[in-house]
Amino acid sequence: MAPAPAVEYDGSSSCYKRVCVMDAGGTLGSALVHTLLQRGYFVHAAIHTQVEMKPVIGDSKNLRVFETDPLDYHSIVKALEGCYGLFYSFEPPTDQPCYDESMAEMEVRAAHNVLEACAQIDTIDKIVFTSSVTACIWRDPSDSTSSSPDVDERNWSDVNFCKKFKLWHGLSKTLAEKTAWALAMDRGLSMVSINAGLLLSPDLTITHPYLKGAAEMYEDGVFVTVDLKFLVDSHICVFEDVSVYGRYLCFNHVINCNEDAVKLAQILLPPDVSSLPPSMTVGESRLVPQRISNKKINKLLVDFDCNSYA
Repeated sequence: MAPAPAVEYDGSSSCYKRVCVMDAGGTLGSALVHTLLQRGYFVHAAIHTQVEMKPVIGDSKNLRVFETDPLDYHSIVKALEGCYGLFYSFEPPTDQPCYDESMAEMEVRAAHNVLEACAQIDTIDKIVFTSSVTACIWRDPSDSTSSSPDVDERNWSDVNFCKKFKLWHGLSKTLAEKTAWALAMDRGLSMVSINAGLLLSPDLTITHPYLKGAAEMYEDGVFVTVDLKFLVDSHICVFEDVSVYGRYLCFNHVINCNEDAVKLAQILLPPDVSSLPPSMTVGESRLVPQRISNKKINKLLVDFDCNSYA
């Protein structure tokens, strides 16, 4: 199917463009819904079945809520009908307590269903696909084929390396994003990806699957986090800017010294500093060189007006 003709955001408060946010029940999704409504969009909020959506502050007359299952193609099509754009993110269902290799299969199936559904909707103009930094950073240190020790948007995590060390988050995000890119190119869909760092949300705990391998990320200079507002602004910016292309590493803080590591650990762990490793609480502060770049998204955000509300 040929892609729909480009429809540019005109910046006016009267332009009620219709977009779909999936999964709107999650931390990122609900924040995107709120901000998009403020910017004058008509929003289809797609939430997982039996998941309650967080309250929307302000006027919600431009909001429609759809119950969807990312593994149910037809429910996705229903939520997308009439939309010009899709903001897609995947958060595991609440009945999936473990993040293991089976989660990769689920994420790949979900990404496949969503991209296929977009290909059937004539009005879809752009897809913003939320992936992760973990889809970029995991590679075998002995691999001599790597052209640069630093990580940017050109890097992909090594699937076999992720399987070997049970880095299931990296495996899931890598395979799902590659599936999405392959389908987008095959179906002629316009897509960009946001490869986000660890989202610092109120419900973040030490059990988050992103944190598997945190010590190695720290030592390699690629342990990065992102604030919710920065992540939301980045998503909307890449949707509204017609010059965007490809992938965007998205983070606004690097954990590369003892002080930062301790602060993050205090957020993740119970309020007991003694539970932290001694090496993190005593001794000289050591600065690990940063080996990951967010220049591409930062350059794009320079001219983005985050206060352009309706």
